[in-house]
Amino acid sequence: MRLHTREWGTGDRLALLIHGMMSDHRTWRRVGPALADSGYRVIAVDLRGHGMSERADEYTVPLFAADLVENLPVGAELAIGHSLGGLSLSLAVDRLRPQRAIYSDPAWALRSGKRPVDADMFVRLREATRSVIAYFNPLWDEGDVDAELAGIAAWDPATAYSVSGENAIDWIPERPLVPSLVQAADPSRLLSGELKDRLSEQGFAVHTLKKAGHSIHRDDFDGFMESVLGWVRGEIRGEAPVGPG
Repeated sequence: MRLHTREWGTGDRLALLIHGMMSDHRTWRRVGPALADSGYRVIAVDLRGHGMSERADEYTVPLFAADLVENLPVGAELAIGHSLGGLSLSLAVDRLRPQRAIYSDPAWALRSGKRPVDADMFVRLREATRSVIAYFNPLWDEGDVDAELAGIAAWDPATAYSVSGENAIDWIPERPLVPSLVQAADPSRLLSGELKDRLSEQGFAVHTLKKAGHSIHRDDFDGFMESVLGWVRGEIRGEAPVGPG
């Protein structure tokens, strides 16, 4: 399936950005330009059923991943996926082969996570007003609220059922296939302390961004960028396992 993309910058290094459920390329409205200012050419993609990409008769996690492989360049220097985008990236990373991958609060533990995915809740959010979005996301600026509203309006709610009910299974990677950073919200509904420890032991760098919610790049943009660029530069190496939490 052909996916819509948005680009920033003309640098020699390539970065890929993959959004989460209900969002689209507009969620990266600040991240894309910031990476471009750091020397990257940045490509942000709209997953099937999101943004300006086509609607489909079927939505599954493997199909989201296959679309990435079909539409994005192989061998990018950096690939970043948020939530569903992180899950989709992890299933495509063996074929996309970026030099580095960042999974920002990825939706890997759909069955064993702290709260089961409720597709109907996502669908009800289709009716959310600007004031509701702003109330539940007090750290976002007005542009982020605008981007979320636009993303929801352009979103096919049927995609939510790809990660709920019988489709709510765990996709936790056994090991990183390329050097990989996992960014965790604080607290995270998707990454428990036990899971973060497990990922660290398996070879992932894990970085928890204190007091940032699930949309780390919108709750704490500066912290998100420091985490991304600091890890790329080798200044952030991840956290040691700390036990149950």
